Amino acid sequence: MPYYSENHFAPLVLSKPNKKLTSLKVLGMDKKSLLRNIKHYYTHRLGRDSNCSTTHYPYMALSFAVRDRLMERWISTQHSYDEQNCRRTYYLSLEFLMGRSLGNAMLNLDIDATLREGLLELGLVLEEIAESEPDAGLGNGGLGRLAACFLDSCATLQLPVKGYGIRYQYGMFRQHIENGYQVEDPDHWLRDGNPWEVERQEFTQRVSFGGHTEYYKDALGLTRARWVDTRDVLAVPFDTPVPGFRNGTVNTLRLWQAAATDEFDLEEFNAGSYTEAVGSKNNAENITMVLYPNDSSENGKELRLKQQYFLASASLKDVLRKWKSLNGDRLDDFAAKNCFQLNDTHPTVAVAELMRLLLDEERMDWDSAWSITSATMAYTNHTLLPEALERWPVRLFRQLLPRLLDIIYEINARHLAQVATRWPGDTARQRRLSIIEEGPEPQVRMAYLAIIGSFSINGVAELHSKLLVEGLFRDFYELWPEKFNNKTNGVTQRRWLAHCNPQLKALLNDEIGDAWISDLKQIQRIAPLAGRAAFRQRWAKVKRDNKKRLADLVERECGVRFNPDALFDVQVKRIHEYKRQLLNVLHCIHLYARIKADDSDNWTPRCVLLAGKAAPGYAQAKLIVKLINNVAKVINNDPQVGDRLKMAFLPNYRVSAMEVICPGTDLSEQISTAGKEASGTGNMKFMMNGALTIGTLDGANIEIREEVGDEHFLLFGLTEEEIKVQRHDYQPDLIIARSRDLSRVMELLEKGQFNQFEPGIFDPLIAAIRSPDDPWMLAADFTSYVEAQQTAAERYLCQEEWIRSAILNCAHSGKFSTDRTMQDYNREIWRLDPIRPQPPA
Repeated sequence: MPYYSENHFAPLVLSKPNKKLTSLKVLGMDKKSLLRNIKHYYTHRLGRDSNCSTTHYPYMALSFAVRDRLMERWISTQHSYDEQNCRRTYYLSLEFLMGRSLGNAMLNLDIDATLREGLLELGLVLEEIAESEPDAGLGNGGLGRLAACFLDSCATLQLPVKGYGIRYQYGMFRQHIENGYQVEDPDHWLRDGNPWEVERQEFTQRVSFGGHTEYYKDALGLTRARWVDTRDVLAVPFDTPVPGFRNGTVNTLRLWQAAATDEFDLEEFNAGSYTEAVGSKNNAENITMVLYPNDSSENGKELRLKQQYFLASASLKDVLRKWKSLNGDRLDDFAAKNCFQLNDTHPTVAVAELMRLLLDEERMDWDSAWSITSATMAYTNHTLLPEALERWPVRLFRQLLPRLLDIIYEINARHLAQVATRWPGDTARQRRLSIIEEGPEPQVRMAYLAIIGSFSINGVAELHSKLLVEGLFRDFYELWPEKFNNKTNGVTQRRWLAHCNPQLKALLNDEIGDAWISDLKQIQRIAPLAGRAAFRQRWAKVKRDNKKRLADLVERECGVRFNPDALFDVQVKRIHEYKRQLLNVLHCIHLYARIKADDSDNWTPRCVLLAGKAAPGYAQAKLIVKLINNVAKVINNDPQVGDRLKMAFLPNYRVSAMEVICPGTDLSEQISTAGKEASGTGNMKFMMNGALTIGTLDGANIEIREEVGDEHFLLFGLTEEEIKVQRHDYQPDLIIARSRDLSRVMELLEKGQFNQFEPGIFDPLIAAIRSPDDPWMLAADFTSYVEAQQTAAERYLCQEEWIRSAILNCAHSGKFSTDRTMQDYNREIWRLDPIRPQPPA
């Protein structure tokens, strides 16, 4: 990675655009043209010949050939946006879990079948080559994957939306298991290069930290502020194309990588102080080194806040640069033509940063700057957990972002004056609504900054949005009810059905055509086919083939053999106490105990698969991973259990693994404590591929159940209202004592059945289950969960009815396409006009 001084780019910028340089010959989409390009890249760019035996270089050559086709449409799309000077939305997110790009690009360009046939002529298998592509490790879980799905749908709907994120060099981390424990390794996903990105050095931005605020009088005698004596880093953009589905549109994901303003201090180096000479370079690089540094330490908190500001500042400066290139220095119409969607609290410092740019750089007065900021910012909340709403110590803000803190205090003062006018004398409400949370260590509440500075605040499922306005943000809702709205999440059916489940795609296309790929409501047309025996038989074959593929993955990565005829019971998601993987483990122990007690008449063979990463600093979550692996080891090695029950933890959960997992799943575990999950998107992917859901009335589970009907959803657990009532007098010890099944499970846990040579290691989990303060209320939901699991087992024995339910789940998944979600965002928040690009010249 080169490093650039502040003047590095001056000679690279043309005095005026040269359209002759972008006059391209249209590349053919036929087999002959594609193969010619692949061979060209393989020999002339990569320098390989017939002696090369790896799949990496054919993958790179194929990717370059496909990218060339995207590039033509990419340039055409951007020219169309610029020529129409259209209103645009910028999606700011610290996560974009894009996964692999090759398969998605081929599908959306409609060249997947052509390339598969052409590569066979070269003696190559497309699927083997595609496996060479690493997952782009730019996200943690649902939040980042949702952002990726959003970009896919925006391009398919031809909406001018651009994503902004960070180019993490090492992603989150690669997870492997040692003695049952999670071990984190660097995920160097960029090690062999990334053919899908284009470095745009000419658009590098400068981002400042530290220093202090200096006040001065301008030429008109007005008091102005400037941020001085800062420590700066450069933000270098790398662009990734995001193709729409067979429509010529290719949007952009711009990822920022940090670089030092100078590579090193030459005088220090010549004097022998090598460490000091490269110190600034290393400090700059650290900002974009890893996704979400462990923020349990002070250094981790500082780095995480730096990441958030780095993203916000570079992105906003880039948008203003683009605006001025099209409109000059006047900002009168800026709010009418631009919208910033803030994906959760991570990028919400953008509110204060846009104010700083307008006040200090554009010399606006406060009211004019605020009218632009508050008319362009929109905030999506993704959590009901108060602890997940980021807060930063005022002390840290003052150290890193002193000018931003000045602005936040001014925003807060003006906001509290408005609160005082609305509720005179209500000082308690003023404290509750203040951006600054007072205490021994005053904190900046980032979600509050977002709410105050945004014209729209949305939740991501109907229950989530309802709970936000009734609980977490009730005071704000009473102040500004018009700001709040709901936008139920979705997933893109192009990746999560058409791409990842090609056999089911072929079956659907045979029966109802392929319109569902761009309009998922059309998939409802298969509902009547659930009553047709021939269709159920074809469906069952597709499912069994997908289960065999999943069983192969589990055996390869876990060493455990799953029987494709068993019930595949799957829970894959970020490891967190509220997602209740621990409840799933308790059920597995319950099944094990039944088998050991010879209570297994009319047994349904079951294979339980769990996967997910625990945050490096989250000790309880990492202990849950250890328990999963220990319980699986005991179950899988007990001859008495045999094939009646298998259990596995798949390491290093990632998008490409999910693309195998969700087509092969029978039962989808969505078992969070009611009122804790904002939405969930894994539940939608599984439903779309015909899995039945076992779940609580939480997040989007409620809407899934409404769509498919009670009969085809396995409901259990207390409702959010019932939890509120029971929490006042929650006695898990009494619940355990009254339940024979739960008592037996706890006895096995407490007597060390799963940690015979590691005494006491699971005591924190046992204590959490027995605690009257357990916020996740595992004991309260255990019996209901076991009963729902027994119902699932009994239904699975009647395969005809199970398959019918599976088909109907798929048929009623139309609401959960991100195409619908994006149409909702656009209609009610963004107000963009679809732009059809001119075909490549």
